[in-house]
Order: sequence, then structure tokens, then C-alpha cells
Amino acid sequence: MDPLTLRRVLVFLFLGLVGRTVALAGGSGSGCGFPAVYNFGDSNSDTGGISAAFNVIQSPNGVTFFGHPSGRACDGRLIIDLIAEKLKFPYLSAYLDSVGTSFRHGANFATGGSSIRPGGYSPFHLGLQVSQFIQFKSRSTYLYNRLRSNNRTSLPMKSIARPQEFPKALYTFDIAQNDLSYGFQHSSEEQVKASIPDILNTFSEAVEQLYKEGARYFWVHNTGPIGCLPFAILDNKRPGNIDSVGCVKSANEVARELNRQLKNLLLELRKKLPQARITHVDMYSAKYLLINDAKAQGFVNPVKFCCGSFHGFYINCGKKEVVNGTVYENNPCEDPSRHVSWDGIHYSEAANLWLANHILNGSFSDPPLSIDKACQAAHDV
Repeated sequence: MDPLTLRRVLVFLFLGLVGRTVALAGGSGSGCGFPAVYNFGDSNSDTGGISAAFNVIQSPNGVTFFGHPSGRACDGRLIIDLIAEKLKFPYLSAYLDSVGTSFRHGANFATGGSSIRPGGYSPFHLGLQVSQFIQFKSRSTYLYNRLRSNNRTSLPMKSIARPQEFPKALYTFDIAQNDLSYGFQHSSEEQVKASIPDILNTFSEAVEQLYKEGARYFWVHNTGPIGCLPFAILDNKRPGNIDSVGCVKSANEVARELNRQLKNLLLELRKKLPQARITHVDMYSAKYLLINDAKAQGFVNPVKFCCGSFHGFYINCGKKEVVNGTVYENNPCEDPSRHVSWDGIHYSEAANLWLANHILNGSFSDPPLSIDKACQAAHDV
């Protein structure tokens, strides 16, 4: 081979290698470009499911951001809304909502009161949410293919999911709080703690079922410090059961034990599901940090909440109740942005914004990747 030809071959190989390296680096640096998000959870991420299925979530919910009730138990946006914003998607429509919905970039199967296991406050447990997703996927695929075969580009075509995007979508979970809350109300703390393996086995079955359906990218929130919810603090009857931050120690101990076992479960699932990319988000630590540092962050005492009241029992935000002849009408506080808790159970939009700013960049994630790069989560991290 003459020197000129050899030089051309070497340049060609070099450029090819560089091009491949740049392509790989570009994929790593720019994220994965998730085309859709499918969410499973409870009221912490419900964007209208329980409101569509049963009783409408009334004013003043939604007052801060939407200006009207939006199906969310909050004065404004939830963390799932801020996830959608981060990924440049419209807010997720609730699967159960039949009016004004679009599922082009995902769907939300979360409903208020839902738990991982059947029973509890809501019939829409995680297994049922996954069943709804499977039906949604099947019907969306059928409708999309039918419209394509008829060469239709009508409005339905613009609002339905794309079959080829289900394996590329991000599957998010924010659920387990109600398994603990319901357990605390109907059994002892030791019984709740003993139920954790069964709770997590049920969760594992749901993830594995989605994996069989082609899901590959999972973003999993652990459960928050349930003992720091104002409602739990006000309802505490045990002396000496409050920690230095003001939270119920025993309830948080159970939450931490669930989270410890969840972390181990996710490590096992990474081995069991070889193509899965699972990101574990430590919401407990993020929320506890906010509550511990609330006043320094510009919030009032985190035990106080903005809407609703407690008179030996909880009166829901926006409800009017008569207690011993006294009428209590629960109007919101003047400035919801100063409160960590919106209604004693759910976080305010201001708190959700603070939390989103701390978790979506990967600071509380394992592996420590931002949400737009969650598909790069390695099994050995």
C-alpha cells in the first residue's frame, strides 16, 4: 500500500472512531429524550384521577397556580407536574378523566388514597393501576394503527400515545404512604412494620409486570417522612414520641424501614431485570431536609398548614363543618407560599418547587443522574 493510500485509510478510521465517540458522548450528555411519562401513585401525584372517579376536589385547591380546582390536592403544581415541565411535556392527564385529556406524551394512573396493596382508602391500588396501563397500551396501539392504516391525521391521532414510544418512556412511582397511614389507623406499628415485605413484594410484581410490557426506564420515589405531616403530629397521643424537628418518631422509623427494604429490593430488581434502568429517589431525605430547615428557607413552622383545620379530628380543606354548634369554614391562609404543608397532609406548591429543585438534578438519586438522563442508570452503581 502506497503512503498516500495508507494515510487516507488511517484518516478514515480515525474519523470513524471520533464520530462514534462523539455520538456516544452526545447521547450521554444530552439525556435520552423520553417521549412520554407514565405515572403510578397516590394523591402526591394525582392530577385528577380521584376527582374524576368520585368527588370533585373543590376550591380553594388550585388557587395559587391554576386559579381553579385542577383535580390536585394542592394549591398549585405537584412534583409530577414539575417533572413534566422539566421534560418539556404538557401536564399529564389523568387516565380516569374523560374530558379535555391528551395522552400524546403519557398518562397518569395515580389516584388519591391509593396504596400498593389492595384495600385501604381507595380501590385504585397499584396492581389495578398497572392493569389500567396495560389496557391503555393495548387500546392506544389498536387505535393508532387503525388510524394510520386509514391515513387519518385527525384530532384523535394527535392526542393518543405512539406504540413505538412505550419502551422508551419513563415510568414514575410515588406510592406507599397510604399503606403506612392506613396501617397506623387500623393496626399497631409493629403490625405495619411486619407488613412491609408483603407491600414491597406487591410493588416488585407491579414493576416486573410493566417490564414484561416493555417498560425499561423507572424513576422510583421512596416514601416521605410520614411522621412529619402536620396531621400525624397533631394526632400523636404518645408523650416523648416527637423528635427534635417536631416529627412523630415512631411513624418515621417505620417509613425509614420501608425505605431501607425498598432500596434493597431495587438492587435486586436491577439484577433480575437486565435491561431495566432503575433510579431510586430518596424523597424521605429531601422532605426531611426541607422540614428541618423550613424557617431558614422562608417558610413558617412546618407543623402549621394553610388550609383545613383540626378540632380533635381533621376537617378537609374547603369544607364547611359544624362542630358542637360552631361553624368552621376552611378558607386558605393569606400566603400559601410560606407554608410547607398545604392542608396538613399534602405539600404546598412552594414546597413542591423546593423539592423538585433538589431531586430532579439527581442530588438525591441513586444513581446520581438528573431525571432527563435517568435512562443511563447503570446496574452496578
